[in-house]
Amino acid sequence: MKYKAKILNEKAINRSITRLSHEIIEKNKGVQDVVLIGIYTRGVPLAKRIASKIKQIENIEVPVGSLDITLYRDDLTSIDSYPVVKNPNITFDVNNKTVVLVDDVIFTGRTVRAALDAIVDIGRPKNIQLAVLIDRGHREFPIRPDYVGKNVPTSKKEVIKVHVDEVDNDNEVVIYEKE
Repeated sequence: MKYKAKILNEKAINRSITRLSHEIIEKNKGVQDVVLIGIYTRGVPLAKRIASKIKQIENIEVPVGSLDITLYRDDLTSIDSYPVVKNPNITFDVNNKTVVLVDDVIFTGRTVRAALDAIVDIGRPKNIQLAVLIDRGHREFPIRPDYVGKNVPTSKKEVIKVHVDEVDNDNEVVIYEKE
């Protein structure tokens, strides 16, 4: 892949996390019944950052869980048509809660679709919302995020990589072009 451009640096990512946190608080009129579930890999640290920012703003700890959807990756050329959720790490009750799914990039919507199925298998939330750092378009399912850090129109030949300290020892969002 050929490097094309840096879309967000560390400061821009932090500003996006702050804005997403405020939007979640505002839309839900507080966070009393809100839980966050990060989609593994990079959605998990982003969910934890949002929870930390909400704690700073509201002085309330929002529970954070994670889902590992391993057999589907938007950035691979071979896509399994049946995504599988492995080992959900959700140690709290989702019944009658507002579940905010957190992911780094939304592309086709298949990963989010698998996550929705997994959450409904666990319990019956009051509602499910979606927060993403990057929305790059090209949806194959009628799924739209409730909260978006940045919209980045892309071609299908482009790949967006989110790097976070917790996984990559760096904080940036970069776009590449497939060769």
